[in-house]
Amino acid sequence: MAMQKRRLGNTGIEVSEIAFGCVEIGMPYGIGVEGPEDMLSEKEAVELLNLAVDSGINFFDTARMYGNSEDIIGKAFKSRRHEVVLATKCVHLLDAQGKLPPKGKIKEIIEQSLFDSLRTLQTDYVDLFMLHQATPEILDNEEILTTFAKLKKKGLFRATGVSTYTTEVSKKTIDSGLWNMIQLPFNLMDQRQGVLFKEAEEKGVGIVVRSVLLKGLLSDRGVNLHPALSKVEKHIANYKRLLEGCNYDLSSLATKFALSFPEVSAVLIGIDKKEYLEQALKTVDGTYLGEEKLKTIREMAYPDPEFIDLPYWDKMNWLR
Repeated sequence: MAMQKRRLGNTGIEVSEIAFGCVEIGMPYGIGVEGPEDMLSEKEAVELLNLAVDSGINFFDTARMYGNSEDIIGKAFKSRRHEVVLATKCVHLLDAQGKLPPKGKIKEIIEQSLFDSLRTLQTDYVDLFMLHQATPEILDNEEILTTFAKLKKKGLFRATGVSTYTTEVSKKTIDSGLWNMIQLPFNLMDQRQGVLFKEAEEKGVGIVVRSVLLKGLLSDRGVNLHPALSKVEKHIANYKRLLEGCNYDLSSLATKFALSFPEVSAVLIGIDKKEYLEQALKTVDGTYLGEEKLKTIREMAYPDPEFIDLPYWDKMNWLR
């Protein structure tokens, strides 16, 4: 079946239900990936990106902070730019102490980040230019808002976006009316952001869901985890009973769950192997979860969602 496409809010952009997450092709990321030796070569990554486009995926998500990701995407899509929707994210604006740069410097940093991305991606515009890891302070900063607005007016990107972690920041993003799309975490375990879906749709804000597989934990790799994640591992095992009588696995269930919400424009999946691409393509077969199964899954959310904190788990080396 051909890859389905959905509207990205009110942007006028149509995106494939699967968004190809490009962090893994640019830097070591995820369970069991220690260094470059565990990654695809540049040639293999370029081939995988092109295979994804040939298979119906048109939406590719990267960031300035994702190692060589933008460079590889630029090489892959130089001659087929018109076939793809490219989303990239600005460099992190907060310093190591969590402070914003002084006034006047912010504009310079954002512009430099965008120009570096355009050069590396070998394009004169991106479809989506996003804030990376936004905070309330970032969303309230006038210089950031003005800079994004001016760059958009120049045609350097078609739409603006915000990558968030908390429901508080997601709600602030949606309520502001200043951003076209939001990328937020939502999965079988942590469903907190789902309360904002309706409001986002009403305000024309496109939703892209990330962390749908929890860095691969919601797949066949969610076993033999670090002892600190023993409760998480037991909880993941509970989802296996939902697969009885199904012709798909846990990662497909997790992806179908997110796509069962009509407000969701796309689900972001990190893909760094041909088999992961094939798995993602098989999952989006036009069938979603029925109301009964959705109700069951809603009741099976992790009881302590605050604990589901991938950046912290990474910092503690619990995902190695």
